[in-house]
Amino acid sequence: METKTFKVLDKAGLERQSEFRWRLRRFLRFGEEAARAAGVTALQYHLLLHTQGFAGREWASVGELAERLQTQQHGVVALVTRCEEAGLVRRRENQDDRRLVEVHLTAKGRRCVERLAAQHHAELGELAAVIEAARASGAG
Repeated sequence: METKTFKVLDKAGLERQSEFRWRLRRFLRFGEEAARAAGVTALQYHLLLHTQGFAGREWASVGELAERLQTQQHGVVALVTRCEEAGLVRRRENQDDRRLVEVHLTAKGRRCVERLAAQHHAELGELAAVIEAARASGAG
């Protein structure tokens, strides 16, 4: 196993990292509150968003969603079930591989993710500016 060496940060580097972590946490909290106001959990919003995260198609598999959500497939199956019960998604059998389950947005799910993604856009811009400032100053 390879041991990584890390550059010790000076005070300014620690300040940049603190600023980034604070802004990231603010962004995540904003997302949690926005999702709650829209009647879904943050995790449900992320699942809806990730169904749209693959070029050339309007769905994601349970395995892909597990990877994007950084969780186990059985947890995603339960989350998909809750989203399905809320009318946000529907499952479909893949035409080419019947073992593969596709998760598609419903009209209600599409409206929800579009509204929340638009709200997140401006907030994400602020976070991106902090990341760019850290990168420009040489912070790693």
